Amino acid sequence: MKRIFLFLLTNLAVMVVVGAIAALFGLGHYEGGLTNIGSLMALSLVVGFTGAIISLLMSKFMAKMSMGVRIIQEPGGNADEAWLLATVRQLADQAGIGMPDVGIYEGEPNAFATGAFKNSALVAVSTGLLQGMSREEVKAVLGHEIAHVTNGDMVTMTLIQGVMNTFVFFASRVIGSLVDSYLRRDNERGSGVGYFVTVMVLQVVFGLLANIVVAWFSRQREFRADSGSARLLGQPQSMIRALERLGGMHAQGQEMPKAMAAMGIAGLPGHWFASHPPMEARIAALRAGGNG
Repeated sequence: MKRIFLFLLTNLAVMVVVGAIAALFGLGHYEGGLTNIGSLMALSLVVGFTGAIISLLMSKFMAKMSMGVRIIQEPGGNADEAWLLATVRQLADQAGIGMPDVGIYEGEPNAFATGAFKNSALVAVSTGLLQGMSREEVKAVLGHEIAHVTNGDMVTMTLIQGVMNTFVFFASRVIGSLVDSYLRRDNERGSGVGYFVTVMVLQVVFGLLANIVVAWFSRQREFRADSGSARLLGQPQSMIRALERLGGMHAQGQEMPKAMAAMGIAGLPGHWFASHPPMEARIAALRAGGNG
């Protein structure tokens, strides 16, 4: 909750500064359907964060539905499920968080964690991961996911996305209003074609730039989660072996829906929009004892 408050407060402060600068340069009377820059700031905050926060609050439900996750209630004599529950409980206790829901889904080797709150998260692993890895490697993967929960990464990424959404909405409309004011005749009132075209173009351009920023933060959280797993297990070798095994299995998260791919331990690396760093970079960071 403290993290959410600080992010919202920071975003509000930045928006106030940006709004003051806009007013200083004569953009205080915004012509894009609102009376002034202040009302645009308020609308930008609402639009920017509403979708991101709703997505976070629904993340566990959506993950279960989209991935077909079966929550383990009681192991029922299944040794693998009993071990999985016991291992997650041990790691959660070490990390000082509440016991997450633990689930299994059918798919290629991967795992993910999601949820709005540290003490009621969801950790899920695929059947491919359980079948293709040793228990020590699976434990390292579980440590990685528990580290995501402990670090509050789901909340952090949601808030970063919200901040980016807010600035895309705000900046595209302020610049659209400025462009339109140069194109309109003196006797014209309201927004013209220049405003709407500029806003549409800038929404796309700024949206792409925002995705690059979000992806960069996502890659950094993967380094931190790898390092967090190494700390929970007391050594980095198990996490290194798990990453090497994932790379060898070509576990690139392609079977996961696009909305879920960033949550997996393995994703599509190698470009500015990548949610995950290359496996080689993650392994090198662990061997160097750093966090990337």
